[in-house]
Amino acid sequence: MEVATETFYSVIRRQGITRRSFHKFCSLTAASLGLAPLAASRIATALETEPRMPVIWMHGLECTCCSESFIRSAHPLVKDAVLSMISLDYDDTIMAAAGHQAEAILQETRAKYRGRYVLAVEGNAPLNEGGMFCIDGGKPFVEKLKMMAEDAMAVIAWGTCASWGCVQAARPNPTRATPIDKVITNKPIIKVPGCPPIAEVMTGIVTFIITFGKLPELDRQGRPKMFYSQRIHDKCYRRPHFDAGQFVEEWDDEAARKGYCLYKIGCKGPTTYNACSTVRWNGGISFPIQSGHGCIGCSEDGFWDKGSFYDRLTNIKQFGIEKNADQIGMAVAGAVGAAVGAHAAVTAVKWFANKREDTHQDH
Repeated sequence: MEVATETFYSVIRRQGITRRSFHKFCSLTAASLGLAPLAASRIATALETEPRMPVIWMHGLECTCCSESFIRSAHPLVKDAVLSMISLDYDDTIMAAAGHQAEAILQETRAKYRGRYVLAVEGNAPLNEGGMFCIDGGKPFVEKLKMMAEDAMAVIAWGTCASWGCVQAARPNPTRATPIDKVITNKPIIKVPGCPPIAEVMTGIVTFIITFGKLPELDRQGRPKMFYSQRIHDKCYRRPHFDAGQFVEEWDDEAARKGYCLYKIGCKGPTTYNACSTVRWNGGISFPIQSGHGCIGCSEDGFWDKGSFYDRLTNIKQFGIEKNADQIGMAVAGAVGAAVGAHAAVTAVKWFANKREDTHQDH
């Protein structure tokens, strides 16, 4: 008879974590997911009763930065909880087994949890030369990916490599590095882009799936709306400087020392969807813009091919430091007035043209 997988709660209790700390974790998780406070009790119930989620974590063409981010979730309870929350049966980077033993575990997990495991994929699949640019366990990675996806209930594409292709897929892309959703087309895929994604974003998505038994709501590009529905620019603490027309013009100039907006030296925050300006990094301590460097748009499709990270995006309009609310209102009114005047002028021209034509016909 198959032994039931332990619950998350039973594992952390065995580790000596108190029930009070457990409920604190559930409350923090509900808040990080943007859920109502009552959702904390639902999360607690799910983690107490639901078996740990079986996860198979595979690596294609990548640098392992997603794994590095994932295992460094800053709060000690979160780190321990996530490693206890999922049953990480296979991850060739951090598992003790190797070689034939690792391959045996992979097949055993696939058979044991058929249709019930989540396939987490870090990196992408090169398709040129029959996939020979990435060999895993003696086989092209793309073959193993398709085989393991066949029996998965869902696929998580960790990071920009898996979601969009990242640097491996940048022009001229000699290996034909291909995002996961272009290889696996018959399974639901959650894209979690970022190079790497934020640790708490990764753990939050896992928690949501376990708690609610379904995938989070995704945007039209397949990203979880809870973390990718707003631009970094929307919640950036330097946004008031952007609106005021106060910009850093050169590295380490006086404006940079005052913490002005980094838009003019290449910040891609106005076109990048991610949670960096709200969740932040290293336990919520900071993020690149706070450290003085503009966003490079690493969670967006094709960011390696969009020119220099230090090229200004476009001439995005902002209010400007010399404008106050009254002046902005007058400018809007003036624009409306000009439009009304233009419309009146066009109407008058048409009227005179029609009048002349009628006069000509009378003669």
